[in-house]
Amino acid sequence: MTSILTNVAAMAALSTLRSINSGMEETQGRVSSGLKVGNASDNAAYWSIATTMRSDNMALSAVSDALGLGAAKVDTAYSGMDSAIEVVKEIKAKLVAATEDGVDKDKIQEEITQLQDQLTSISEAASFSGENWLQADITAGTDVNKSVVASFVRDASGNVSVKKVDYTLAATNVLFDTGGTQGILDATNTVEGASVTLSVNLAGIATDVTVASFTTDDVIAAGAGSSVFDGSYANDGTDNYVKVSADTWVKAVDQTTVADQEVAYEDTSGALWAIDTTSTVTSVTTSVSTLTIDNTTTSATLDGMIQMVDTALTSMTSAAAEIGSISSRIEMQTEFVAALSDSIDSGVGRLVDADMNEESTRLKALQTQQQLAIQSLSIANSSSEVILSLFR
Repeated sequence: MTSILTNVAAMAALSTLRSINSGMEETQGRVSSGLKVGNASDNAAYWSIATTMRSDNMALSAVSDALGLGAAKVDTAYSGMDSAIEVVKEIKAKLVAATEDGVDKDKIQEEITQLQDQLTSISEAASFSGENWLQADITAGTDVNKSVVASFVRDASGNVSVKKVDYTLAATNVLFDTGGTQGILDATNTVEGASVTLSVNLAGIATDVTVASFTTDDVIAAGAGSSVFDGSYANDGTDNYVKVSADTWVKAVDQTTVADQEVAYEDTSGALWAIDTTSTVTSVTTSVSTLTIDNTTTSATLDGMIQMVDTALTSMTSAAAEIGSISSRIEMQTEFVAALSDSIDSGVGRLVDADMNEESTRLKALQTQQQLAIQSLSIANSSSEVILSLFR
């Protein structure tokens, strides 16, 4: 049946054209945006996942920036510690040089003082963005915790957290304690002089006593203007000494003041000398940053100072190794965060990115269909004009 009121063919062609136009609009949107899921109405599940992962990726970008800042802090601390180690090595070498006979220890001390000032300068300068890992207030054993942001994590339950790399400033890795003397370089140590234990006859009873001992060099150094030195007895103008064994001397007192003690030595003048049992071991309380020596410093005290400096070097080396391991971890974490960010981008892209090859092919097909639908609609509309010929 042919009707001028209802053109079924035109209606069918128009419906097809509308469908084609809708498909073209959708395809053109994908081609122009590059996304097959641009909003929630396209695919609610994929859009939700993509939005969440993009948010996490932005957090990872912030983590990457924080890692860069953390790396700068760690590198600054490592550079300072490494430089300080070299200076402490120089101090140790100076102390060893001071043990040589005839060396002017006062001159060596002048060099040591400059090296100590350099240690303070290095410690104060090793700061980045207000963070200094070489000096801190660790008085009374209070540790100071430092941290570097390492990652942003979302667990299986959807809970998020920020993970950090921790570094604790303590007496084992801080060079200077700004609130006391607990640091590696300002920690006080008691450096004792040499001692010797002798069996001394007191009123007929043999008793072991420990007294300060001196080497021949010590006695000569102390008595630069000594009035007596005959190889077994010496007087440096202040104290008297007697030799008790090879290169070992102890202080002596006039036997008349200790009548109950046997004579240790009779000097050339006939004076009798007994061991001074009250001669205490010389000790010095000092630190690497404050130690001082002069021409009266004994070889035993120098040995103690050298040991103290060497112990400090061991602690500094361990601290530098720890800082270096943190630096290595930060570097690895930076690479991991970059790779993780790329993986998230790739994963999100698989969900929401449009396949441009497919979309361009589809767009071309729809354009062809649109042209055919327009022609079909034109034919359908022109069929009504044929009815006019029946009325001519």
